Amino acid sequence: MGHGIAQVAAMAGYSVLLYDVSPDALARGLEQIHWSLDNLVRKGRLTEQDAADAKGRIGTGTSLADAVGEADLVIEAVPENLELKLQVLAEVDRLAPRHAVLTSNTSQFSITRLGAATRRPERVCGMHFFNPPVLMKLVEIARGARTSDETHRLVVEVSRRMGKETVTCKDSPGFITTRLIGLLWVEAMRILEEGVASAEDIDKACRLGLGHAMGPLETADLSGLDVAYAIAQSLRDHLGERFQTTATHRNLVYSGALGRKTGKGIYEYSRPGA
Repeated sequence: MGHGIAQVAAMAGYSVLLYDVSPDALARGLEQIHWSLDNLVRKGRLTEQDAADAKGRIGTGTSLADAVGEADLVIEAVPENLELKLQVLAEVDRLAPRHAVLTSNTSQFSITRLGAATRRPERVCGMHFFNPPVLMKLVEIARGARTSDETHRLVVEVSRRMGKETVTCKDSPGFITTRLIGLLWVEAMRILEEGVASAEDIDKACRLGLGHAMGPLETADLSGLDVAYAIAQSLRDHLGERFQTTATHRNLVYSGALGRKTGKGIYEYSRPGA
């Protein structure tokens, strides 16, 4: 999701440095950004000049020191692994200017705990985007126990400049949206495993009957079944057995069928990443 956040920020006029430890991942991310911007031009939603300007605002690098050394705001978007996020934020804290605000795109982990990995917990905040960021209008802002009012105001301001609506919540496992989608994922998996309905009809029921833009199983494939599984397990540990997912879900993850990114999950796709 990092490249999508970078695109949205660049379209809002911000200068962006996109960082990844993998040069190949960076190249793929930049390619995806350029494709998305060109697609917006083709659809008449963006002028060619605006697309070119956005492309020109995005730099890339594999040096974290170079990426955050002059940053005013950092958005951490590494995979949903708590230890990895703690490690990355501690390193960013060491390298970023003292005034910089550090945010995490986490959908579930404690902002208070993430902030404690830094020497500036008052400048740490949750800034949860939704996939794909260029289309989804919401940013969910989570305040840690020591997040300052000034930091919260800045994150709201930046989100709105990016054209997003915001909601703010206290620091709680899963915040608002992940607690809701987590239960929906789990129940959809149960309905599928019990043979009550097909995946297609489960998703169709949610789209047409409940007004959802995507069904829960489609969303799980888009997010990554491994991500959905890890979220469900984490929420179960914190909030109870109602978040326990199914053997079907577990076996898909263990077999490497992770959704769109692998070309197969609940559904099959023409190619990985389709």
